[in-house]
Amino acid sequence: MERMANPVVDAFTSLMAYGTDSLNRARQGMEVFESDLDTSIADTPFEVVFEIDRVKLKHYRSQTRKKAFQRPLLVVYALINRETMLDLQPGRSVLEIFLESGLDVYMVDWGYPTRKDQHLTIDDHVNGYMDKIVDFVLAKEELPTLNLMGICMGGTFSTMYAALHPEKINSLITTVTPTNFDTNDGFLHSWMKELDVDKLIGAWGNMPADVMNLGFLLLNPARLMLDKYNNFARNMGDRDFVENFVRMEKWIFDSPDVPGATFRQFITDCYQQNLLIQNKMVLGGETVDLRNITMPLLNIYGKKDHLVPPEACNRLISAVGSRDARDLCINTGHIGIYVSSRSQKEFAPEIIQWLADRESGRGLSAWASAT
Repeated sequence: MERMANPVVDAFTSLMAYGTDSLNRARQGMEVFESDLDTSIADTPFEVVFEIDRVKLKHYRSQTRKKAFQRPLLVVYALINRETMLDLQPGRSVLEIFLESGLDVYMVDWGYPTRKDQHLTIDDHVNGYMDKIVDFVLAKEELPTLNLMGICMGGTFSTMYAALHPEKINSLITTVTPTNFDTNDGFLHSWMKELDVDKLIGAWGNMPADVMNLGFLLLNPARLMLDKYNNFARNMGDRDFVENFVRMEKWIFDSPDVPGATFRQFITDCYQQNLLIQNKMVLGGETVDLRNITMPLLNIYGKKDHLVPPEACNRLISAVGSRDARDLCINTGHIGIYVSSRSQKEFAPEIIQWLADRESGRGLSAWASAT
């Protein structure tokens, strides 16, 4: 005879099964936690070739027998978080893909600002540190120009630099780079428009990393706190998952403070007045005119980016003077564009091919025929 449904019994049975499953996961998790985990990040060898104040320049040499590119790539990360994002682990490293292609890479390490850095402005970073680094690389490589790649805020700085010093840049790559700040697509842009940045910097001097991290979490607390750690609990018996989780946590919480005057200027001039895209931003007494960017430009951004939404990125190529300017929108988020296995198959190889085409002289014609 068919058993009659009993909701109470069914619910109790399900609860017992869930409890047993959770207990098994907990046991498996303890075994993983007690083992020797490999959670190191940024293991690719490099040489520090230049230092000024807190800032270092790392040189990663391609180990291929023959360099495939005449010019190196200079990578400028944001002042927020660390450039180690590009080299989380073997097999999950944008840097590794670049080097395997025969591309030499220089990368800016902004270091950890202290109170003595609180008065440094955007001009100090762009026309100061960046310009000295570019000049060093050009002299070292005995080249007139180099390829420049900027990431997030570092991409905004790189855009400014290319507009002010176009004679030193062969090609420009911007990734998840905000250049149009007049958008309400995403809480970050809405919050920054109302932020009383003078009170924050007046209280702290530099913008504390812990405060910024808390703000980023509050942009999407359900996904960035509840879902993330619930997912960890479900997968804590998976050694690879745990190692990758810890690597990412290491990167997230290895966050430098941001020099106070730079943070203030970035909020007021960019988020609140949107000066850059209007060619009204002034650094070192000179207007940043995006029409001076006449070198090839590849502008990459994420379709699902909640920090720098597409609307914050997709006006750049129409504002520059380059005839060889291209948008590439990848179906991922702000961090996933660099670390997800799916995005890495598209992101880094696209950059390599784009640089190779321009080095061979196929750039504009190849792009025009493809579109």
